[in-house]
Amino acid sequence: MSGIEVLRTERLVLRHLTEDDAPFILELLNSPGFIENIGDRGVRDLDAARRYVGQGPGASYQKYGYGLWLALLKDTGEPLGICGLVKRDGLEDADVGYAFLERCWGKGYARESAAATLDYARDVIGLGKVVAITSPSNAGSIAVLEKIGMKAAGMIQIPGYDTESAYFTT
Repeated sequence: MSGIEVLRTERLVLRHLTEDDAPFILELLNSPGFIENIGDRGVRDLDAARRYVGQGPGASYQKYGYGLWLALLKDTGEPLGICGLVKRDGLEDADVGYAFLERCWGKGYARESAAATLDYARDVIGLGKVVAITSPSNAGSIAVLEKIGMKAAGMIQIPGYDTESAYFTT
């Protein structure tokens, strides 16, 4: 079963995650880049990956009408990463978030999907402000946020994170 398509970009399709995406989520959440830059979510098997999808993005779709979406290569359907909007504790506004498998880094997928997500947030959902957080040492993510027009707005402490995050706004 495939999820509901949300948007398309030049190279990508973004759609709702489903429990059928658990194998990909397990791979992504356990990749070294995800753990280093975002954190260890403790997802170690397919059951935990299905719970992550249901209790995270799935619950967000129900509550807010948005969440993290699966980013697939339009031509092949290959899953590359996740991108979308997150409503986090400690942040008043929706947060654009993304994570891609390391083999996909440096190819513009994060920028392409995050820019489309920002446009969707403004034009479809009607959000006046969107924010983003990232590890202050994650130069790649900071570059993506700057390329899509977000501005650095200092540091912020988010509940559940051990260290401060770099904070960006639209």
